[in-house]
Amino acid sequence: MATKQIKLQDKTIVITGASSGAGRAAAFEFAQHGTNLVLAARNKNALEEVAEECRDLGAQVLTVVTDVTDTKAMINLANEAQIWQNKIDVWVNNAGVLAAGDFDHTPMEIHEQVIQTNLLGYMNGAHAVLPIFKAQQAGIIINNISIGGFLPVPYGAGYTASKFGLRGFSEALKAELAVWPQIFVCDLFPAFLDTPGIQHAGNYTGKSLKPAPPVYDPKRVAEAMVKVANDPQSNTYVGSASLLLKFSHALFPELTTKITGMVMRKYFKIAKDIAPTSGNLFNTVDYGMSTNGGWGIPGKPKAHRKFIAAGLAAGLAAGFILTGFRK
Repeated sequence: MATKQIKLQDKTIVITGASSGAGRAAAFEFAQHGTNLVLAARNKNALEEVAEECRDLGAQVLTVVTDVTDTKAMINLANEAQIWQNKIDVWVNNAGVLAAGDFDHTPMEIHEQVIQTNLLGYMNGAHAVLPIFKAQQAGIIINNISIGGFLPVPYGAGYTASKFGLRGFSEALKAELAVWPQIFVCDLFPAFLDTPGIQHAGNYTGKSLKPAPPVYDPKRVAEAMVKVANDPQSNTYVGSASLLLKFSHALFPELTTKITGMVMRKYFKIAKDIAPTSGNLFNTVDYGMSTNGGWGIPGKPKAHRKFIAAGLAAGLAAGFILTGFRK
C-alpha cells in the first residue's frame, strides 16, 4: 500500500460528478493517497463539503462548479486544473444521470438530457483534457461507464443509448490514441451500485424506483479507479454480477433483455405510485448527496454470490424452457 501511495502522491486528479455517489467515493479514496484533487459538479455546497473531508484525509483540493453538458465549462475545468498544479495526471469522467419510463411517455427533452450528460459530457471531458495530455505526452482518462454499456435497460432507452454510445466512443478513442503510448483510456463497468443516483432519477414510470440486487458499495468502484490510475487497464469489471450480465447478454441477447423487461414489469405492479419527475436532470438537488443510497445488502462482497447464482440458474432455466417451446 505504501508503494501505491507514493506513486499517486502529488498527482493531479480531476473528478466530475464528485458531489455524491461514486464520484464522492472516488474523491475520498484518492484523497488518502496525498493527491491534488480537482472536484467538479453542479452543487457548490455539496462540493465544498466533500472538499473539506478530502482535506482532512490529506489531499489538496480545488473545487470548480461545472455542468458537464456545457463544452466551455469543461474547457474551463481543464484549464483551472492545469493552472492550479501545472499538470493533469488523471481525468475521471464520472458524472451521470438516469431516467426511466416508457419511451413514448417520456418527453424527448428528458432523453436528450440523459444523452447530453452521459455521452456528450464524457466526450466534452476527453476533448478538454486531451490537448493537455498530448502536450505532456502522458495522462489517464477513466470512464465510469457501467454494465449498461453492454446490457440494454428496458424503460431506460435514452440511458441505454447513452451508455452504448459511450462504450463505442471510448473504443474508437483508444484506437486513435494508440500512437500515444503514455496516454491511456480506462473503462469501468460496475454492476448496480448503492448510490443516491436512482433517487435523483427522472422518473416517468409512475412508480417508485429501486435497484434490483445484487447492489454493490460504490467504494468498490472508487478502489477500481485508484487501481487503474496506478496501473492502467483498458477494461475493468466491478463486481461478479457485471461479468455475468455481460456474458448473459452476449450469449442470450434476446432472452436476457426479455427477462429484464419482465422483471421490471412485475415490480411496477407492486411498486408505490408517484408523480412524474425530471429529478436532477436539469437542475441540481439538495437531497441524497452522500456516497451511498441506502440500497445495499448487508454483508461482505461474497454475500452477493447467492443472488448471482440464483440469477444464473433462473436465466439458464428460462433459456432451456424457451428453447424447448421454439422447437
